[in-house]
Amino acid sequence: MRPAPHPFATAIAIALSFLAAGAARAAVVQRVDIVGLDEAMTQNVRLSLSLVEAIGQDVSGRRMSYLVREAEDETREALAPFGYYSPTIEVKRDRDDQVVTITVDPGEPVRVRGFKVAIDGEAADDDYMRAELDAFLPKPGAPFDSTLYDAGKTRITRRLAERGYFDAALAEHRVEVTRADHAADIDLRWTSGARFDMGHVTFVEEPAQPIDPRLLDKLVYWEEGSYYHQGKLDRLRTALADLDYFSGIDIEAKPAEAGADKRVPVTVTLTPAKRSIYTYGLSYGTESGPGARLGLERRYLNSRGHKALAQVDWAQKRKTLTLQYRIPAFAWIDGWYNASLQFADEQTDYIDTRRAELVASRSGQVNRNLTANASLHVLRERWAYALAANGGAPVVDYRYASFVFPALSAQYVDVDDRMFPRRGGSLNLELRGGLQGAGSDANFSQTHATANWFLGLGPTDRLLLRGEIGHTFTNALVDMPPSLRFYAGGARSIRGYGEREVSPRVVTDHGFFSIGAKNVIAASAEYERYFGGGPWGAAAFVDSGNAFNGSLADWRSGVGVGVRWRSPVGPVRIDVARGLDHPDSKFQVYLSIGAQL
Repeated sequence: MRPAPHPFATAIAIALSFLAAGAARAAVVQRVDIVGLDEAMTQNVRLSLSLVEAIGQDVSGRRMSYLVREAEDETREALAPFGYYSPTIEVKRDRDDQVVTITVDPGEPVRVRGFKVAIDGEAADDDYMRAELDAFLPKPGAPFDSTLYDAGKTRITRRLAERGYFDAALAEHRVEVTRADHAADIDLRWTSGARFDMGHVTFVEEPAQPIDPRLLDKLVYWEEGSYYHQGKLDRLRTALADLDYFSGIDIEAKPAEAGADKRVPVTVTLTPAKRSIYTYGLSYGTESGPGARLGLERRYLNSRGHKALAQVDWAQKRKTLTLQYRIPAFAWIDGWYNASLQFADEQTDYIDTRRAELVASRSGQVNRNLTANASLHVLRERWAYALAANGGAPVVDYRYASFVFPALSAQYVDVDDRMFPRRGGSLNLELRGGLQGAGSDANFSQTHATANWFLGLGPTDRLLLRGEIGHTFTNALVDMPPSLRFYAGGARSIRGYGEREVSPRVVTDHGFFSIGAKNVIAASAEYERYFGGGPWGAAAFVDSGNAFNGSLADWRSGVGVGVRWRSPVGPVRIDVARGLDHPDSKFQVYLSIGAQL
């Protein structure tokens, strides 16, 4: 007689049989296809399907059947926001290919029939709010898209608050959908109440008060009691940030504390930034050689907000000392009074010069896109125009020049993102000139313009176009020092050539010198692609142009490729390029960090 099985062994056998049965009934879906819808609706349906979340997973047959049944209802709900309430939906599952196909005929959409969108109260006469009402979507006759409806409702509510209608409220917000008629009736109405005004602005500096509040009061450009607008506070925030005195800026409007006069008090809480900024680093340039940079900037020297900067760039063949003093300015436009003194010494293959330059300027931001700078320059420069022979021994033939001249420059920038623009452009224009007998050794005037244009191509690609043109009006170019002449070549000019390599040159047995030119023309076209939309990308480019006096015969062009990295501190560009004017041209390597504007 066989012994009875142990109870524990029996339990294990039963459990294994259940597991085997479950495994036999397990189901897998590898792909879900949605057919018959546009891209937006397809994406919304896909995000709504529980079946999509199970792709690639082993689930029980019962669970899979449930997910397939639910796909129809989930698809129907996902189409409702687009105005399609009566779609025809067919769900098929191919067990062999492990594919589920959802075929959808969205049918006739529900369209807007009744359209009542209005504002009662003072805002009814506000031109900006009327424009918002006129722009409200969806319009009568259009499919009722609840996404557009909710966005329009939110935008008007936000705009009422931005424009000072703090008592505004939704009095009516109703949408009635009649499926039999495929119609939707919108009834939206706000009551705005009275518009509030700007109240007193109080500045609080914590934990210390390094800046006199009377200085900050000058940034408040509006009159107390003028109409309230959030844009005024946004402009104040920008002005405070541009001063660079504070690490934290918190602006709080307090409509709840407004009195019977409806004036909104504003409290600006400021956290002072670290007073001193120390900079240091190493550098290397193919022309300048190895070097080091040291700098000290005082964000504020006193309670009046004066600033000071001292910086030394010391390289093997190029040395610069810069001293700068800045005072905040508020007359006409917010900006700075600047005084700077720079000493420079360059002994490279392309230039032999020493100069001292004193500059006094007034800069400021005219509007959101335009900044301007007016300056007066006092320049003293010594340079080697050529190498001459004197009894067989090379002698450096130095020239000297002194110039006093005014200059006016402006920069216009209109892009979607200043750090990494994908749409828009910029224009820089500079005018300067001096008179012989009024501090200058020669009569001259100059105009110089550079432009950039950016165009995003799809989610990952970008086209960059750049142009430069400059001209000098003078009959005494030989008396013009190198710093007042035009050059081409380098990372921001014609890649494939060294910095300032492209210009008329003097060649001797002891080297050659680029002496600069009266004119410059350069252009560049660059195509960038970023992999997977991530921070790394590649570029291909062609640059062309020349710095010349009377003839364009020596037109230069260069081509190359590069690596791009959108780092947390700004774009990093590494380019390799080669000039096309000579078969033995060497490859040039360029490293650039920072925005291209």
